[in-house]
Amino acid sequence: MKLAVGWMAAGVIAMVWVLSFPARAEVATLSAAKDNTLYEDPGGALSNGSGTHFFAGRVGAMGDGRIRRGLLAFDIAGALPAGSRVISVELSLRMSQTATGQRPVQLRKLLSDWGEGTSEAGGGEGAGTDAEPGDATWIQRFHDPNAPVLWTSPGGDFSATTSAVLSIESEGRYSWGPTPGMIADVQDWLDQPASNFGWALIGSENIPMTAKRFDSH
Repeated sequence: MKLAVGWMAAGVIAMVWVLSFPARAEVATLSAAKDNTLYEDPGGALSNGSGTHFFAGRVGAMGDGRIRRGLLAFDIAGALPAGSRVISVELSLRMSQTATGQRPVQLRKLLSDWGEGTSEAGGGEGAGTDAEPGDATWIQRFHDPNAPVLWTSPGGDFSATTSAVLSIESEGRYSWGPTPGMIADVQDWLDQPASNFGWALIGSENIPMTAKRFDSH
């Protein structure tokens, strides 16, 4: 299975898998099912579910030097036949804005479900906007002013293991994978669809002005 996002503004996943009977390789390309940005905010009030971009890294002084983490998920079980063996995965994204040079961006497997609501930030979208019902925020997996569904840890629940990492520099298209971690993640999402919460994109968070903006689905 091969996951690719890049030739269009939307997120796209291309997958290569093998069917056992008869044994043959197949390829599929998917657009992202959902994406969002977690904007570091103690009140958990910001999101950008319906925006045209998502972010990874740390912003500068105008944004109080706070962290941004991208969320991205694909409908794997809806695209591949059950029982398939995933043999390759590639994720491509278009990075459309940055303030700094080369920085690593990791993929980490998400461990909890999350939402993409109707919030839509203005301008370059780096500051986010007020979360709408169902949006993911820094604190909430699904925003609800009356009964919020919280992350176990603020900033998202994701694996301590990196599935892939790629150095991102100037504007353009970038592809992660194939890596053993990405293949294992997608195979797991195919075999156990209820565990498919996608990936978190984690940028450089130790210093400001490292945020990268990616085009949304």
